[in-house]
Amino acid sequence: MTADAEAGTQATGDEPASKLKRKITGPLLFLFILGDVLGAGIYALMGVLSEEVGGALWAPLIVALLLALLTAGSYAELVTKYPQAGGAAILAERAFKQPIVSFLVGFCMLAAGVTSAAGLALAFSGEYLKTFIDVPTVPAALVFLALVACLNARGISESVKSNVVMTIIEVSGLVIVIAVVGVMLGEGRGDVSRVTEFPDGSTPAMAILSGAIIAYYSFVGFETSANVAEEIRNPSRVYPLALFGSLATAGLVYVLVGLASSIALPASTLSESSGPLLAVVGESGVGIPDWVFSLIALVAVANGALLTMIMASRLTFGMAEHRLLPSALGKVLPKRRTPWAAIVATTLVAMLLTLNGELSTLAETVVLLLLFVFISTNVAVLVLRRDPVEHKHFRVPTIIPILGVASCVLLLTQQSGEVWMYGGLLLAVGIVLHFAAVWVRRRAA
Repeated sequence: MTADAEAGTQATGDEPASKLKRKITGPLLFLFILGDVLGAGIYALMGVLSEEVGGALWAPLIVALLLALLTAGSYAELVTKYPQAGGAAILAERAFKQPIVSFLVGFCMLAAGVTSAAGLALAFSGEYLKTFIDVPTVPAALVFLALVACLNARGISESVKSNVVMTIIEVSGLVIVIAVVGVMLGEGRGDVSRVTEFPDGSTPAMAILSGAIIAYYSFVGFETSANVAEEIRNPSRVYPLALFGSLATAGLVYVLVGLASSIALPASTLSESSGPLLAVVGESGVGIPDWVFSLIALVAVANGALLTMIMASRLTFGMAEHRLLPSALGKVLPKRRTPWAAIVATTLVAMLLTLNGELSTLAETVVLLLLFVFISTNVAVLVLRRDPVEHKHFRVPTIIPILGVASCVLLLTQQSGEVWMYGGLLLAVGIVLHFAAVWVRRRAA
């Protein structure tokens, strides 16, 4: 046992020692991951998906779930094997022992977070907001990000209870969609035949694969659970159950929402809406006021953007503190003790990305960046098989990380040139900042 482990909480049974109190139980971890996965993206992406697969919205969602489960298997092994690891960048450092690799993995996570926030800002400023006030989408998105930055700088106190509340709000909106379409079917309305319709002239297999790239965006978020691994009770048993259970639950809800959307409205109508689920609820004629559902959607989107920007700013701050990024990004407000420089920097980047105005492009860019992170994690599983540990842990069949790498490579090959350009520009900025920080550090030495 290492000195650090001896200084922390002593291990009990097969549970490894920890410096932190293990207070997260299985149900709380399940809700934590579900709240992260079952986020705001689904409130906006149904319309984008319908452009790719027509009414067969359920198909790319199922494919995306299966692909996500492959990489989730690798996370389950590494997190239970190293419950003190603290994230993909640290796992990469442990496996590859190359600082530039761990930096790129960490920066991909950071860039994906900022890009995701830009996409959520556009979703917030679409038809859901227009239920209350009719304003241009992009300017409203910029104002929204500025307000999020102000809240971020003020300081956000979060707890497991607040996560549970926000998860319930997010789920309630999706349950409403499923329920009102059920009422439609009971009244003999809606068109079930649309769920098997693909766009004219498209090849179903290619349409599903193209849609799965976008749908994959709705399942990301499970990887952040690695950061709380050290606070989970009996992680070797609890973590895999909570991880796979939450992904399966999210997949079931997504598929039901996809079926409901196709039954309620034709693909052409869904694709033209920036608030597709609001349109579905309105089409049902059940009598739920537009403002009620719009408010639920806005809360879900705003919470997702805020949590994403908190993560991005703190990750930027941490990388600056570890001299991976310029030290100027590590400045904090004297009284609030919040990383104002990192908040300003990440917000400005998100604003620039928002000017693109294409939710689908931003969603695919997030997926592109995270695919590199997931490739690193899947390969790390195989590399670290040579590093045995004393405690019992979850072990995924060897074929799973191999298939995980293959699935990520497959999704990478389907990305458009525009998405590669966005991802490449973000990574180029990160590399320049990294070497600038190294150069300044060497001069100071």
